[in-house]
Amino acid sequence: MRAFKDKLAREGKLIEIEHEVSSKYEVAAICMEFEQRGMPVFFHAVDGTHKVIMNVLGQRATLAELLGTSSDKLVHLLAGIPESGYYESGRVNVVEDSPTKEVVKEPDLGELPILTYFRGDGGAYITGGVVVAELDGVINASFHRMLVLDEHRVAARLVPSRHLYKMHREAMERGEELQVGIALGIDPLILFAAATRVPPGKEFEYASALKKEPLELFKLGNGIAVPHAEIAFEGFIGEERAKEGPFLDITGTYDRIREEPVITLTRMYHRKDPIYHAILPAGREHRLLMGVPYEPLILRGVEHVARVKNVFLTEGGCCYLHAVVQLKKEREGEPKNAIIAAFAAHPSLKRVIVVDEDIDLFNPNEVEYAIATRVRWNEDVVCIPNVRGSSLDPSSKNGLTTKIGIDATKELGEEKRYERVTSTD
Repeated sequence: MRAFKDKLAREGKLIEIEHEVSSKYEVAAICMEFEQRGMPVFFHAVDGTHKVIMNVLGQRATLAELLGTSSDKLVHLLAGIPESGYYESGRVNVVEDSPTKEVVKEPDLGELPILTYFRGDGGAYITGGVVVAELDGVINASFHRMLVLDEHRVAARLVPSRHLYKMHREAMERGEELQVGIALGIDPLILFAAATRVPPGKEFEYASALKKEPLELFKLGNGIAVPHAEIAFEGFIGEERAKEGPFLDITGTYDRIREEPVITLTRMYHRKDPIYHAILPAGREHRLLMGVPYEPLILRGVEHVARVKNVFLTEGGCCYLHAVVQLKKEREGEPKNAIIAAFAAHPSLKRVIVVDEDIDLFNPNEVEYAIATRVRWNEDVVCIPNVRGSSLDPSSKNGLTTKIGIDATKELGEEKRYERVTSTD
């Protein structure tokens, strides 16, 4: 993270706030002011002299550049890393030393500039931390929001059905505590890998494949290996639970209060003068990390039923709930199959629009044009009521919603009727 921050500064791509600001509301408010520009923001003096960086992956173009591609080809690169291939190409090495070990001490969360973002929040939240756990030799690395309870405990949101939730449940059934590490301020591509749905235990191999080089981890005192980071904690998840929430989630609305597992921290590691990484809830970085990893899954799913050209999770759909799928249509009926395949690949999707190759799927005006001129509502709409959707959708009831798919493609054999005149020539 530090090397990436320095690179951004050299290239003039970093907004720097040098005056003192408060971790309570003020940092979040300033970050929101720069949201539309999508530029990383570096605070030099939070609550005195603490350093905080935000919006590190706030633009699709930033991630694409890190991966050596362009925004419009990003999904193709990600989908092109085969699930069977990155196991072999992704190399992970555990080393003895790390810059993160410059300071090793008893944990004290009060020493860090942990942010309180909005007035309705349940308290100060760690949002940029990657939790690493190991059970029976299988490692998991994933994002979890963590509400600070005191100087050495946090309540972590563990989503049922996800890997860390299952690992914790298995450890509890054995009567064991689940040992964990938490890393903050890590390489942006490792951040992205930790946010991606990969086969269990393969997040670090995937990160290595993204980086096209071996990935180094170092072991904490409890045996858990984590990436080099600005700050790291070792700890465990036991039987203790605590109220977690409210918290602003990806839709910009508050998620409810739940009883969640408590992570007890036992040791703290950090670099001298560490940089704390925070993710603004419902901000650009939050949406990119949560949404973009689903685009290659959708593309792979649709490939089985149609000739798919591109996939995009839209900004207006929170980069999570609405997708546009671009096809080279070869037979009638393919768009509807593509709609069903997209819903299967990303079950939280609420709306899918299928467009032709001549429509720029990244341009909402182009997509709306396709709907306006190519859709017959009585024939081209797929409506699926009372199905499981996203728990983050405030309009869902008991987790159920109605999903809609729109075939906004031209009728084959009638292309002349749909030809757009864009020049006087």
